[in-house]
Amino acid sequence: MGTLISAEDTWMLWTVLALSAALSIYLEQKYKWASKITGCILATLFTLILANLNIIPTDAPVYDAVWGYVVPLAVPLLLFNANVKKIWKESGRILVIYLLSSVGTLLGGFAAFFALRNAIPKLNDIIPMFVGTYTGGSVNFIAMSQQYEVPGKTVSAALVADNLLMAIYVFVLISLPAMAIIKKLYKQPYEDALRANTADQDQNKTMAAKYWGAKEISLKDIAFAVAIAFTIVTLSTKLAGVISSAFSGGDVVSKFIGGFFGNKYLLITTFTMLIASFFPKQMSSVKGAQEIGTFLIYLFFAVIGAPASIPMIIRESPLLLVLALIVVATNMIVSLILGKIFKFSIEEIIIASNANVGGPTTAAAMAVSKGWTELIIPGLLTGTLGYVLGNYLGIFVGMLLH
Repeated sequence: MGTLISAEDTWMLWTVLALSAALSIYLEQKYKWASKITGCILATLFTLILANLNIIPTDAPVYDAVWGYVVPLAVPLLLFNANVKKIWKESGRILVIYLLSSVGTLLGGFAAFFALRNAIPKLNDIIPMFVGTYTGGSVNFIAMSQQYEVPGKTVSAALVADNLLMAIYVFVLISLPAMAIIKKLYKQPYEDALRANTADQDQNKTMAAKYWGAKEISLKDIAFAVAIAFTIVTLSTKLAGVISSAFSGGDVVSKFIGGFFGNKYLLITTFTMLIASFFPKQMSSVKGAQEIGTFLIYLFFAVIGAPASIPMIIRESPLLLVLALIVVATNMIVSLILGKIFKFSIEEIIIASNANVGGPTTAAAMAVSKGWTELIIPGLLTGTLGYVLGNYLGIFVGMLLH
């Protein structure tokens, strides 16, 4: 069946994606209900609805451009402050519970594999995607899908399952502090502080609007941010191609080196993190990188919804949704248990689990929407580490399952 906007109407489709991202950001900053859902989920929902109303196509070159060019550029822009020393100094507690939470993702990946290996074809190629995405967000999902050459239809169905579950999980995380059993078992210092200072809150603004307020950004900042991102992506892509070609043999060692170090996303994240760690003042002085990178990620979330036709979800996604549920549920259970054992607050556990399952943007968005201002930067910094760790764990799991 034809769509109102054809797959070849490039400018119109870019307009739809840009408007979806812009509207999501506006709603997130304007209304508290949207801030709680997060703009990323809203952007996905907008294009999902448009695709299922046959207004936009489920497949188009524009979507491929976002996957192939926009997302790789977003990764280094979001990692400009990924200084390893700073992550440990400012986010030590969150980093510890984040790493403990990532154990839950690993265990969940193996549990899902053994539970569903006879029900889902080529599950050993699919599990790394979910381990990667639930240790740092959807950017790792893309990297792992390309690494293991997962068919496009399977990736689309898995992304739909991932996003549907992520939307549900956000609501679960938001509701945790209000649960009686959680109040009884875990301390809530940030919620207590909020309740004590409600009189100081500007009721006319969401926390998202406050966090993403206007900043002083120069033309030089934009130029440097974009130029650095392009340089890192280009060098990483070229080097990944060289390594992959050099180690294309059939033996185990060559496969490991070529597959592991020949992953462009792994190189992009590693190079950016090293630059940010060795030149922290220079990188942090470039303003606007986080804003530009976040907007590009919103475009990516808009693209995620487009291939998600409802018939395909009904036909192909139920088992993938079960897979995602197993991994995420295991992550949450392990996070809550280990968080209790090591005496973390429920807010720290929630942000750490969110940084694993949703990545830095959703972790920061939740901290912003809940008013836990002290956890915004730790959530971002720790979540950005997940861009690196998620790729490592995804590849590690893939090697064990193949």
